[in-house]
Amino acid sequence: MARLKTVLTLAGTLLGIALVGFLVTIAVTPPPVHMVSAAHPLASQAGMEMLKRGGSAVDAAVATQLVLTLVEPQSSGIGGGAFLVYWNEDTKRVETWDGRETAPASVTERHFLQSDGTPMGFFDAVVGGHAVGVPGVIAMLAAAHDEHGRLPWEELFEPAIALAENGFDVTPRLNKLINWSPALPMMPVVKDYFFEPGAVDGEGKPVPLAIGARLTNPAYARTLRLIATQGPRAFYEGEIATQILEAVNNAPRNPGRMTAADLAAYEPVKREPVCAPYRTYTLCGAPPPTSGSTTVLQIMGLLESFYMQRAEPQSADSIHLISEASRLAYADRNKYLADPDFVDVPLEGMLDRAYLRLRSRLIHPDKTQSSAPLEAGLPAGSDASLAVAEPKPAHSTSHFAIRDRWGNAVSMTTSIEAPFGSHLMTGGFLLNNQLTDFSFVPEKEGRPVANRPEAGKRPRSSMSPMIVLDEDGEFYAAVGSPGGSRIIAFVAQTLVGVLDWNMTMQEAINMPRHVHRNTTLELEEDTFIATLAESLRMRGHDVEVKEITSGLHGVRVVEGGLEGGADPRREGVVLD
Repeated sequence: MARLKTVLTLAGTLLGIALVGFLVTIAVTPPPVHMVSAAHPLASQAGMEMLKRGGSAVDAAVATQLVLTLVEPQSSGIGGGAFLVYWNEDTKRVETWDGRETAPASVTERHFLQSDGTPMGFFDAVVGGHAVGVPGVIAMLAAAHDEHGRLPWEELFEPAIALAENGFDVTPRLNKLINWSPALPMMPVVKDYFFEPGAVDGEGKPVPLAIGARLTNPAYARTLRLIATQGPRAFYEGEIATQILEAVNNAPRNPGRMTAADLAAYEPVKREPVCAPYRTYTLCGAPPPTSGSTTVLQIMGLLESFYMQRAEPQSADSIHLISEASRLAYADRNKYLADPDFVDVPLEGMLDRAYLRLRSRLIHPDKTQSSAPLEAGLPAGSDASLAVAEPKPAHSTSHFAIRDRWGNAVSMTTSIEAPFGSHLMTGGFLLNNQLTDFSFVPEKEGRPVANRPEAGKRPRSSMSPMIVLDEDGEFYAAVGSPGGSRIIAFVAQTLVGVLDWNMTMQEAINMPRHVHRNTTLELEEDTFIATLAESLRMRGHDVEVKEITSGLHGVRVVEGGLEGGADPRREGVVLD
């Protein structure tokens, strides 16, 4: 019996030790209280470093963007623009900042028309100074930091400066896009930066930097030090501004006419978010001049008339319904949305639930109305005399989502527009070509296009940074994507996945992509939905199977903590 007691006592002791070890393990691995999801591991690390130092979501956003400028230069940067949507946990309100580029004072509605009155080819207009708008990222981030930053402005620059001086490795995506751009080796500065010095291939063409090559950027480190120590105005006046003007106005192709006054006059705009209900949730995003969030809200509002919760995810039925809703929303977008400081945008009418219910009656569950583009509706306050703008190619952009330990969150989409923007590099960063987001044709048959070029105007965007609130009005999720006008479809599909189909954020981001911009229905190649092409054609859709590269990033509140998602089609990661 004594031996049995000894064995039982030993067993109990061992069990107690095991339980203590288990409890200790639980105690030292609490659920995440903050999170960053961005398009490059080094950018996510920079944002997370700020959060761990006690910084806010906005502090992390600044550090993330500064690193993205360096390591993902083809997509976004301080030479471009952005829209930031912010959840303020203290006030329980959504706030938005507009950091979109503005057109220089020299721009007229004929900016992209040739001498014979015909529009320039899109890719002919992209390269050079003619398409460069006054950058807005730095001013916008500084304005948001003034209100919501916790760490000193200068401290937020440390990760990017260290990486610029010590170097980073060229990734497969950066290498691929250097190869993609035929004009890149023809432009000064970028040729020396993105290509092997003096090396040429068998055809005599410069050799792009190899995957894994170490790349430093001392010019960018100097630019960052100036902005860090002198404040955001150092970007718009003085040495950096002079460098921007030199690059734009003396570009070897399509020189521009930007002035020091254009740069000095730039101001970000804090605007009211666009918000609308969706089932038990509230969806909020950036308002015009981006068309993105408004169009996402329209798609979701149109889908609310259907039982999407019962639709099989990624089936021909659900793809058809989302596509038909997208066509109607894109039709309104292409006609009415533009810079609200220049055009009366019928936002209230476009998001009116009665209007969307009426439009949703045009959606047949089994067949499409027509393979031809659908016409815009007539929401209250709309100007029927406006002409429809022409579609544009997809662009290179980036998105990141951040939540801090206090519950504040950032959803920010940022862009220099085309891959490598204008292909003009100065001060270690690339300049945007965002003016090509204007309609090249200012009027059609005597009717004006809302998104025509004008001095001081902000070109229409498709960036769709979104924040979702739950039924109690609390933060639930943040999500967004790059992808030009396809961004809208990417974000809407992801929201359906999370809100209707109970997917995790990562599962919703992983879904094969399908896009209908009121032209053709595009299905992502090499995915199972590509096998649905014939079924969708039978419903009347004009279908194209092709490569579709979204870049979704998101965070979401779940029971006990947070979860995040990063698009496997790109190189981003989620850190907590």
